[in-house]
Amino acid sequence: MFRVQRSKNNPLISPEKAHLWEEISTCNGCPIKEGRKTYCFYRAIGDPDKMGTAKDLTTSIIARATSTDGENYFDKTKFISPENEWEKYGCEDPRITKFENKFYIFYTALSSYPLTADGIKVAVAVCDSLHSVSKKYPVTPFNAKAMALFPERINGKVVAILTANTDKPPGEIAIRLCDSVEDLWNEEKWKDWYKNLNNWRIPLRRDDGEHIEVGAPPIKTKYGWLLIYSHIKNYFSADKVFGIEAVLLDLDDPRVVIGRTTHPLMVPEEIYEMYGYIPNIIFPTGALLNNNDLDIYYGASDTTTCKATLRLSDLINSILPKTRMSHIERIVDNPILIPNTDHEWESRSVFNPAAIDIDGTVSILYRAMSFDGTSVIGYAESKNGEVVTFRDTRPIYIPRAEFELKKGNPTGNSGCEDPRITLLDDIIYMCYTAYDGVKA
Repeated sequence: MFRVQRSKNNPLISPEKAHLWEEISTCNGCPIKEGRKTYCFYRAIGDPDKMGTAKDLTTSIIARATSTDGENYFDKTKFISPENEWEKYGCEDPRITKFENKFYIFYTALSSYPLTADGIKVAVAVCDSLHSVSKKYPVTPFNAKAMALFPERINGKVVAILTANTDKPPGEIAIRLCDSVEDLWNEEKWKDWYKNLNNWRIPLRRDDGEHIEVGAPPIKTKYGWLLIYSHIKNYFSADKVFGIEAVLLDLDDPRVVIGRTTHPLMVPEEIYEMYGYIPNIIFPTGALLNNNDLDIYYGASDTTTCKATLRLSDLINSILPKTRMSHIERIVDNPILIPNTDHEWESRSVFNPAAIDIDGTVSILYRAMSFDGTSVIGYAESKNGEVVTFRDTRPIYIPRAEFELKKGNPTGNSGCEDPRITLLDDIIYMCYTAYDGVKA
């Protein structure tokens, strides 16, 4: 299990009216640490009228912000702007990696308007430092987004990961192996690779109604390459659910999935994730490892850049099949409580228990049901939580209030059900479900 903690400073990067180029959005930031500073590259969207673009097109550029603590960002400045035909309508969603002493920022380049899939492709900016761009190249000759470079060679190969056919669903997260980094902007080699896309895809979609997309650049751990990615449920309906998930890829062959999360780490919950330029969206675009803490950077409602943190070890344990299953183990001698036909009040069933350990004694409060459907609360004790050493012959709590006395069918369910107990200031509080057979 893992606990995700959103930063108390969220949103970390927000639009500023003083900057025409980021009046609308400052989303989908990707961070990189260099020295004592963290630089976050993000998508900035300006007002279309003030930017002098097409009537209803909000042009995106890529901006950079700086932080000394990873929480407070300042010195926001434009970094990559549309300059070429293949990016003339916008530069979006950067992923930055330091590789062999250079920085590579892969981004989405928009070359057509109105926007079409064939005009949405990957481009790259090559930087000698984090302060200026040396060169830019168009990358994919086909529809693609969310490309990132692995930070080191794998078996002598330059390795990249991207989402192909992003706007021609189904999108596929896939791996590209190259002899040199320059191969990543070689159009003919990309065409050859695309012909065999199925050989390079990573199978992460659970069903045909989902959409997946690369999130953060991969992070190397001793267990495998950790990839944070976007998972969108019900993608082809009006009820889309944006989530953030994680997968471990083999260190020597990143096409091989070692394990993955079984459910989203996060879904939109906070007000800044549920309301904005495009509501109810959280989209991962970057990650940093700080000792055993994993910081996930994400766009919220296509409006701001935010951060959430969780323990890497907890996440890994939830991903690896062996450790995931080892967290819970059924004891050999189950069940520890069964119905007792000598007591009419618990002759039908005993289930849904609450338990608390106080001074080495595990107290068990359980729902007991008679054959007329009436539920009461029974009590038992154990020294180790497995073997019952005491079981009361009478229920410790029975229906007594009007809202829990049977009013419906004489053999229908009613009574006091499913206890939950908490110790507060030397007093044990029990919450339970009360049912009179008519109204819950």
